[in-house]
This record gives sequence, C-alpha cells and structure tokens, in this order.
Amino acid sequence: MSQRAREELARRIAGEITLSDDPGATLRKWRTDFDVSQTDLAGQLGVSSSVVSDYESGRRESPGIGVVRRTVEALIAIDADRGGDRLRQYARVISAGFESDVVLDLREYTTAVPLSTFHDAMDATEIVAGERDRIYGHTVINSIQAISRLSSEEFYRLYGQSTNRALVFTNVTRGESPLVALRVVTPTPNAVVLHGIDEDDLWDHAADLARADGFSLAVADRDIDDALEDLRDL
Repeated sequence: MSQRAREELARRIAGEITLSDDPGATLRKWRTDFDVSQTDLAGQLGVSSSVVSDYESGRRESPGIGVVRRTVEALIAIDADRGGDRLRQYARVISAGFESDVVLDLREYTTAVPLSTFHDAMDATEIVAGERDRIYGHTVINSIQAISRLSSEEFYRLYGQSTNRALVFTNVTRGESPLVALRVVTPTPNAVVLHGIDEDDLWDHAADLARADGFSLAVADRDIDDALEDLRDL
C-alpha cells in the first residue's frame, strides 16, 4: 500500500471512530478487524492493556482525536510489520465503486451486530451455522449482474471495508453460482444470505460448501426494499 493510500485509510478509520456515537466500540471493531490483541496494541502505543480496555469499554472518557490518530497509526504499523495483509485488503476497497444495479447496499457498522439480529431484519432462515456469530457490515448484491459483469478483483471489493460481514445475493434461483464464485475469494465472509428462495429451492450442495468454508448460510424471500429499509437501521 502506498503512503498516500495508508494516510487515506487512517483518515477514514479515525473519522469513523471520532464521529461514532460509541467511539470505544468502534475502536474495538477496527482493532478486531485488524486481528490485533489489546496487549499488542497497548505495546505499540506504550501504554498498559487496561488503558486500551478502558477506552473500548467506555470506562475512560472518549478518546480525543490525538489518541484516535495514534491508535489508528499503531494498528496500521502492526499490520505492516506482519506483512501488510489487511493493508492490501483495504487498498483494494478505498477506490471501490459499483453501479447501483450491481450493489444495492454496502454498509459498515460502528459496532458488531449479532448475526441473529441481521437474520431477523432479513426474515432469513439459517440453514448452516457459521464459525462466527457477529458481523461488522453487509453488502447486498444483484447476483446476476455481479457474476456476469464483475471481474474477480471487483468481486473481492464487494466486501467493503471489512470481510467480517454478511453478503446478500438477490435474484437467486438455486444459489449455485454465487456460492461457487465465493470459492475463489479469500477470505470468506462471515455469512451469506441467498435472497429469493426458500430451503426447498436451495442447491443440493450449498450447505456442504458453507460448512467447508465455515460461513453461515441462510435463505430469505422477504420483499427486498422492505428488507433494505430495516438493514439500514442496524
């Protein structure tokens, strides 16, 4: 990632934390997404782990912009020292942009949302339980347009700023195409919802693929506009 891209990423993350209604929870979200422990972050900042814990839990007064900036820079520095996997991921999405007929909605949450809450908003039925039960964002995708028009690189950018998210594929008939397409994208999302079908319509091998890759798989057939309205309240 170039220095300019790193600065843009740092600015975006710092802005999200600073403007959040719950800065501590949003800080925790980004620390978790970077896969950095409180101990490692504290070591990079030169403070005790309890300081990081207090900020994230709200026991300490909300961090000012200076603390936020140093914390974000510490997360980026830790990832760079580890090889920069997260930085390369975010570099792919900083300039991401999609036509509205491909991506119906792409949102990041300020705090983790239980997957059950997301499923309730979609009126979704879970077929396979995944390895992770919380998400930090969602992307709602027109499966036909996405599969027919997007390159593998563009398909990857559907993740937005966090791979710990739910992907909703609309206009699904069996679910085979989007699930096969996901097999070439690493890492996999936390959850996939196939919209427009019920359990009886599902591709025979869908559940096996979900179990193999460790993500939650659900189906839903609620009116998509109504579902999008409720998803925007998450």
